[in-house]
Amino acid sequence: MTVTATSVGESDQLQPQTAPASRAARLMRLVPALAAALSGVLLYVSFPPRTLWWLALPAFAVFGWALHGRSWKAGLGLGYLFGLGFLLPLLVWTGVEVGPGPWIALVVIEAIFVALVGAGVAAVSKLPGWPVWAAALWIAGEAARARAPFNGFPWGKIAFGQADGVFLPLAAVGGTPVLGFAVALCGFGLYEAVRLLLDRRRTRAVQRSAAAVALLSVAVPVVGAVAARPLVSDKAEDGTATVAVIQGNVPRAGLDFNAQRRAVLDYHARETERLAAEVKAGKVARPDFVLWPENSSDIDPFANPDARAVIDAATKAIGAPISVGGVVERDGKLLNEQILWDPVKGPIDTYDKRQIQPFGEYLPLRSLVGAINENWTSMVRKDFSRGSEPGVFTMDGAKVGLVTCYEAAFDWAVRSEVTDGAQMISVPSNNATFDRSEMTYQQLAMSRVRAVEHSRTVTVPVTSGVSAIIMPDGRITQKTGMFVADSLVQKVPLRSTETPATRLGILPEIALLLVAAGGLGWAIGAGVRGRRADEV
Repeated sequence: MTVTATSVGESDQLQPQTAPASRAARLMRLVPALAAALSGVLLYVSFPPRTLWWLALPAFAVFGWALHGRSWKAGLGLGYLFGLGFLLPLLVWTGVEVGPGPWIALVVIEAIFVALVGAGVAAVSKLPGWPVWAAALWIAGEAARARAPFNGFPWGKIAFGQADGVFLPLAAVGGTPVLGFAVALCGFGLYEAVRLLLDRRRTRAVQRSAAAVALLSVAVPVVGAVAARPLVSDKAEDGTATVAVIQGNVPRAGLDFNAQRRAVLDYHARETERLAAEVKAGKVARPDFVLWPENSSDIDPFANPDARAVIDAATKAIGAPISVGGVVERDGKLLNEQILWDPVKGPIDTYDKRQIQPFGEYLPLRSLVGAINENWTSMVRKDFSRGSEPGVFTMDGAKVGLVTCYEAAFDWAVRSEVTDGAQMISVPSNNATFDRSEMTYQQLAMSRVRAVEHSRTVTVPVTSGVSAIIMPDGRITQKTGMFVADSLVQKVPLRSTETPATRLGILPEIALLLVAAGGLGWAIGAGVRGRRADEV
């Protein structure tokens, strides 16, 4: 072969032109990946302590753009990037005291569920009305995360970022699944509406019908939220109760606050006695009952007379029953227990936490974890046991449902107390382990959503803050600062009406799972038929 001067010259001229073009093409291929990760970060920013709930809509819109029309394999990777962008900053508090290892491991596992959702959304994105199927698939992913592994981890449900949003009344319609579905549907529908507006290739008839579906995806959640507003009420149906929430504070933040167990108990007793003095002086209304946080007495008062004496003295000083958060050992079992302590009779009822926290209250795969890191096994020397019954204390005639800390993230744990007769809910918590991280505010937002979901007053007594009183319409009427001793006293409404969400329970979630399965089945069937047609 003879190489001419002309051909060499042409080759030299082509090189500087094609190289930039190929680099640009490679960079363009990275755009969807970058968009997926950044939209995940945008979703994180929509969560508390910020009140930017509306950012969830453009987050899902951009995510929808990144996934639309792509293969399920591409959707898997893009979904994983979205999950990392969302969950890495959202869950950073899990590594506050134990280092980045557990935080990264948790996110790596949880993001797999989001990756699977991404694959599903990419598959259904070619179907008519795809925002509906996509939003249902997102809820299916949340449902799976809430149940596995290790009994689930629902933290980061879209509903928990909407405590300040216009969609919040939908929690009373169908709980966190319906609220989350509405947000995801609106976000995906927003992208679809923009896409159709810019698409000039469709016939007018097809464009009109597709646009109608897109607009309905945006409009129906908003209209539904407005229509659900009458379900949100703070009317006192069963009278009122004057409740006191005690925040005693802890000697210091971090995991080693447990070494100061007697000090924590003394702090809560001291704050209760200080409140009793104010009541006696006429400065504060006398409470009908008092609520202490989780772990306010990590010294077992049934086994230690000194702890029992401290609680007895505080209860008698305030002259009202107290719900005490204790750690007790009974029949060889270690229990995270709420104890109803009467000023005359002493302890008269108990509630044992049912949804205990993996790696915090029990250690899954103990031998394997111990081989990797002995510090974990030393921090969780003995596993807590689970309770088996709902906890509703009758306190001065009011029925108070107990949902201990981590349990507030689980739909079933809150609902069971309401169906068991609770007229209000208390969420005793201990967030001292997580210092001043966003965890406290994320959990507080959960309690606000639960208040609307079940139309109940929710109190949140926390060892170190933020403690709060929340009305049945989700409003915070009083709250404390962090790492201060304080108390909140307020007359709150007692209610017995059950919202549709309370009555329906898991049924809305099941319905959305069926929608997701239907859309995925349709997409798979359409793909198989397409491949057969190509072969013919």
